[in-house]
Amino acid sequence: MAVAFVTHPHCRLHDMGRDHPEQPARLGAIEDELHSRGLYDLLLHHDAPRAGVEHLIRVHPLHYIEDLANHAPSEGLVRIDPDTWMCPDTFEAALRAAGANVLATDLVLTGAATRAFCNVRPPGHHAERATAMGFCFFNNVAVAARHALDHHGLERVAVLDFDVHFGNGTEDVLKDEARVLLCSSYQYPLWPDMNPPTVPGRVVNCPLPPGSGSDAFRNMVTGQWVPALDAFRPQLILISAGFDAHAADDMAGLQLTTTDYGWVTEVACALAARHAGGRIVSTLEGGYELPALAASAATHIERLMMT
Repeated sequence: MAVAFVTHPHCRLHDMGRDHPEQPARLGAIEDELHSRGLYDLLLHHDAPRAGVEHLIRVHPLHYIEDLANHAPSEGLVRIDPDTWMCPDTFEAALRAAGANVLATDLVLTGAATRAFCNVRPPGHHAERATAMGFCFFNNVAVAARHALDHHGLERVAVLDFDVHFGNGTEDVLKDEARVLLCSSYQYPLWPDMNPPTVPGRVVNCPLPPGSGSDAFRNMVTGQWVPALDAFRPQLILISAGFDAHAADDMAGLQLTTTDYGWVTEVACALAARHAGGRIVSTLEGGYELPALAASAATHIERLMMT
C-alpha cells in the first residue's frame, strides 16, 4: 500500500512545559522506531500545510479561531484550561496539525496515496466546537471529515477512535452529521467523565472499565464496531489513533498491548477494503509513554502499509 506520512517541524515546537506528558519528543520517538524497522524510507513524505480558515470554519466558529490566535503569547506560556497551554509556537503547530489532515484526505481521495498517517501534534479529539481542552486546540479528525464531505463530496465517512479517553470534541462537532458514523472505545470512568449513549446508525460508544484488557477490547470491536460499519458502508475511514490505552502508559488502565493496535488496524483495513477502496486517514491522538507509543504507532503504520 502507498502510505503517506504527513508531518511538519513546527509540530515539535509546540511545548507545554518540561513535565507535561504531551511533549515534543512523541513525534521523534515514532519516527525513530520507523527508521529502526526500515519503514521510514518506504513512506511517501509530505510537509503539512497550514489549515486555512475555509477548512477550520467547517468545524469551529470564526470567533473561536480568532480568539485562539489572539491568545498566542509572544513568550512563555498561557494557560487555556487546567492541562492545556499555549506557547509562542502553539497556534502555528495547531494549524499544521489540522492542515496535515486536510492534505492527507486530499492525497487519499485523489489516489496519490491509498492511506495516510498524520504524525502531528497538538492532538485534536477533545477540541469541541468552541472550546480547547485536553491538550487539543483544533479538532483535526473532524476537519478531515468535513473536508471529505464538503469539498470532495463523499456521502459516508466513518471515524474510529481508540484513544483511552472519550473523544468528546469529535462527538460535539459531528454527532448531528448524518453522513458520519462515529465509533469510539474508551475507558470509563475516566476524564473527561462523559459516556453518551449509542445512537443506532450514527454513534457507537463503547465504554470499557479499567483493567479490561485485550479480550474485552477485541470483543467490543468485532461485536459492536464491525456490524455498524458494515451496515454504514463508509467511503473513507478516519482514525483517531490514540495509544494511551497501552498497559505501559500510566495515563489510564485499559491494559492493551502493541499487538492489539496492530490487530485493530488490520480490522480497519479489512473494512476499508470492503467498502472504501482501502482508503484510510489516521491521525495521532494520545500516547505518552514513549517506548510504548513508538512501538504501537509504528505497528499501526506498518499494518497500514501491509494489510
